[in-house]
Amino acid sequence: MMKMRKMQIFAIALVALSFVTAYLAYPLMPARVASHWNFEGNVDGYMTRDMGVYFMPLLGAAMLALLYFLPSIDPKKENYRQFQAEYDELVAIIIAFLYYIYLLTLAYNAGYSFNLVQYLAPAFGALFIYVGVVLAKAKQNWFVGIRTPWTMSSEVVWNKTHALGSKLFMAAGAVALLGVLLPQMFVAAIAVVLAAAVATFVYSYVEYQAEKKGKRTRKG
Repeated sequence: MMKMRKMQIFAIALVALSFVTAYLAYPLMPARVASHWNFEGNVDGYMTRDMGVYFMPLLGAAMLALLYFLPSIDPKKENYRQFQAEYDELVAIIIAFLYYIYLLTLAYNAGYSFNLVQYLAPAFGALFIYVGVVLAKAKQNWFVGIRTPWTMSSEVVWNKTHALGSKLFMAAGAVALLGVLLPQMFVAAIAVVLAAAVATFVYSYVEYQAEKKGKRTRKG
């Protein structure tokens, strides 16, 4: 029987706690639960009480199951062993991130008034920063990391692209943390993440072409 790791136990406990929280919070929630906010912190979406209260716990449970199932079907599943600790921590952070958002949602619907964007900023900051940590450690696989045709075709390109992506995501995390003081910085952090996605895509292509050119030159 496979021994469960500490971060797995922690993530499972958080999911269980979210269901307990839902049960306790249910009587306190309105018939229509605010469930979505725009970048200005204004509500622009609602759910029924049942969906509003239990959606996030169910999402957390589904995410946890999916994130621990995917490595088992990855053709490169052996590579996960080389960054297993970081992967387990990332899964736990994602579940904690969802639970934190859930608590904010419940607090808002219970009548507490606050700027949701400012409270989301530190959570996104921590998530982006740790994604940067994982990118620096991740080895070639099909589910975690910057997967382009070129990173999956060359381990060298994978490593170079992830070194760049790690720095960019950490920078986005630092910008997001500033959203605690300046809400507009949270939007700037999302822009940095989108820019990082484009930059690493292009960078992986350029590095792959340079590697191919280098190989041809050596053969010639």
